[in-house]
Amino acid sequence: MNQWIGLAMLAGVALGAIATGLPVWGVLIGLATIGAAASTVLDPSSAALFAALPSRLVGLLESDLLQALPLFVFMGALLNRLPLARILFRAGLRPFGGARGATLALGAILGPMNGSVSANAIALTRAIEPALAEHEVTPAESVALLTVASTLGVLVPPSLVLILLGDAMMTAHTIALNATGRVDRIVNTQDVFRGAMLPAGLFLAACLALAFLRREPGKRLPAPTLKEALLALVTVGFIGGLLLGVALGYFYAVEAAAMGAVGLLGAGLLSRRLDGATLKAVLDDTLAMTGALMALLVAATTFTLVFRVLGSDRLVASWMEAVPGGPLGILCAGLILIFIAAFVLDAFEIIFVLVPILLPPILMRVEDAQWVAVLTLLVLQTSFLLPPLGYALTMTRAAASRRAPLRAAMASLAPFILVQLFVTAAVVCWPRLAHLGQPPAAAVAAPSEADAARRLHDITPPADLLEIAPPKF
Repeated sequence: MNQWIGLAMLAGVALGAIATGLPVWGVLIGLATIGAAASTVLDPSSAALFAALPSRLVGLLESDLLQALPLFVFMGALLNRLPLARILFRAGLRPFGGARGATLALGAILGPMNGSVSANAIALTRAIEPALAEHEVTPAESVALLTVASTLGVLVPPSLVLILLGDAMMTAHTIALNATGRVDRIVNTQDVFRGAMLPAGLFLAACLALAFLRREPGKRLPAPTLKEALLALVTVGFIGGLLLGVALGYFYAVEAAAMGAVGLLGAGLLSRRLDGATLKAVLDDTLAMTGALMALLVAATTFTLVFRVLGSDRLVASWMEAVPGGPLGILCAGLILIFIAAFVLDAFEIIFVLVPILLPPILMRVEDAQWVAVLTLLVLQTSFLLPPLGYALTMTRAAASRRAPLRAAMASLAPFILVQLFVTAAVVCWPRLAHLGQPPAAAVAAPSEADAARRLHDITPPADLLEIAPPKF
């Protein structure tokens, strides 16, 4: 009975967010409270297990990686509040063949720092849609371009999505190794960055090629002023250098975020474009976004604890184990569930709620955790794009001032979706695409004892709640 209560809670997350309009963190806390009360009534002995929640939250907040979140959010807020987005757009018109290519390039630059898909869609639409109208891009094509650009932050490293997924993958992989006794190197955030680089590059290059083919030949593109060109060059070089440095392992995410925040703040002050009112707005945006992320993280941690106390994770694992097709069948089943959930939940909500539940049983059977992480990102991005319910498409159409018929927007999106499906299929067929520059032997290196001990300490409740049966061969 308890296990079915947990499954009802999981279904209630999406239904509650849609029916009530409340933020997802509020829905998670409410459902976790109801589930904890039901568990205590049905089995009074389970009440003692909820004492693990404080240590679980403390272990969560002790993660150094969380320091990067407000810093990346601050960088994104600065770029959105300062006129840098419009300057970068104008500077990218000629190099990228017009407004279409400039929009996608801007999405690749701003996406990693804007955070959620919804925030990215709203910010890009408000900043770039008027410029697209000036360049005579139709409303349907404008929606399609902004939709694709808003999802680039899911896949282009080192975005907030990749940082948080990398941390969640470490936990899920540790649970899987602990349950199976398999010796393997625990995947980390840096592995997820490296794994996403080649698929992200292929997708972005193909999208830019599509945009270039749709350009208007012979149309004279306005050139930026010398000051705008220099500012764009410095900004892109600075941000690109930081992102590439993190992706290649030269900087930690926290170090890069701190350097980027200080650098952009200094540039805004020196250019006299950052006055007191703008700085206050930037800080308000940063606090609001960071607060929402932390509330979601705490609520999801509480929810997953109750889910495990109810034993629902073991029920999910047993169902996934029964899926035919071996490891590939289990992987496909988990990815399909994530794909469906992404129609109503943002990337952060899926990472905090579904990944801790679905990924451990998958990683018990599928040994290549880095490949699984990259496929998860690609499936998320595909779901966000796919009409008519794609989350990014819905948010972009809601934020756009020019209304585009859904059928026309779907037709404009179709080539980009085909590219997305092709890249996803390529990664499925050739897992080595998720191991850019990594020798085959690296995947079997012994895990670091310090990393394993830290992750096992962070994973609460106690071991009896995490007794997921190892796969049967």
